[in-house]
Amino acid sequence: MPLTLPHRFAWPHAAPLVALAATPTPSPLVPARRRASSSIARAAARVDDSSFDAAAFEAERLRLDAEARASMASAAAAAAAAGDGGEDASEHEGHGDPKAWKWRIRKRVWDLMEAEGIARNPRPVHHRIPNFAGAADAADKLGRLEVFQNAQCVKVNPDSPQKQVRFLTLAGGKKLLTPQPRLRTGFFSVLESRMLPSGAIAEACTSVGAAKYGRPIGLDEKIEVDLIVIGSVAVDPRTGARLGKGEGFAELEYGMLRFMGAIDDTTIVVTSVHDKQLVDDIPVEKLLIHDVPVDIICTPTQEFIGKNYHRRSWAKSVFSESSKSV
Repeated sequence: MPLTLPHRFAWPHAAPLVALAATPTPSPLVPARRRASSSIARAAARVDDSSFDAAAFEAERLRLDAEARASMASAAAAAAAAGDGGEDASEHEGHGDPKAWKWRIRKRVWDLMEAEGIARNPRPVHHRIPNFAGAADAADKLGRLEVFQNAQCVKVNPDSPQKQVRFLTLAGGKKLLTPQPRLRTGFFSVLESRMLPSGAIAEACTSVGAAKYGRPIGLDEKIEVDLIVIGSVAVDPRTGARLGKGEGFAELEYGMLRFMGAIDDTTIVVTSVHDKQLVDDIPVEKLLIHDVPVDIICTPTQEFIGKNYHRRSWAKSVFSESSKSV
């Protein structure tokens, strides 16, 4: 039986997502919102290559990523040791970890992808948004969605399996909004193909390229985002419930965009994953207010599109809540 999303997701008629045929059916998803003139159109001049140390940037990014993965591994081990607590656990004594079930699902998916040869670099895929065989196919399927084709500005996560989505965004003449790596030097960067040197679109789709060519923006930027693409470790096609890698960046970024007024509760959220990342055991009743479900799932072989799209009625205060680790 299809699960019903909690009330906090404001999806009152929760229906299972529908598996579509290989040829996607156009869907009326793009909100008819005002396309305000943005300062992004007056992007800054091309970055002077001599002022950007790509090697140092990448070395620091990899160092921080390694630290984060080690921290997540410790958190996962602690959660596994504590367990869920169960009905007999004493809340007053702090027994059990309410997030243990999330780590079990993540580990199962990561292990499966490595064991079945689905995983692709960077490896191991544990404690990452996992790259996978067929990621470009899933991205191309996403790129054929009407909601993507009609979008003028697309926010895409910076992870490896969504690199092709970033490429399609820029190559299609759209604005690409991508998070600063680990949000350590700012919040988001905006890129457009006209901002780039000739032949630099592929480079701009990497973390180094986004930092090199992107224009950083703050929370006071006036921008409208038409579509959000996020990475996932696991996602349930019956409900749209998803799990990321456990740091909460997708939720924090979503909260920031709501805080900025860049999106609203009609903005469609899409994820691209391998078919083996589809699960049926994410207990939606255990998800938190800042957990972001998805409206559309694209895999290398199929799409799932919700019959009744999520209407997320987040308060601006969720911006502070969403900084908590999930």
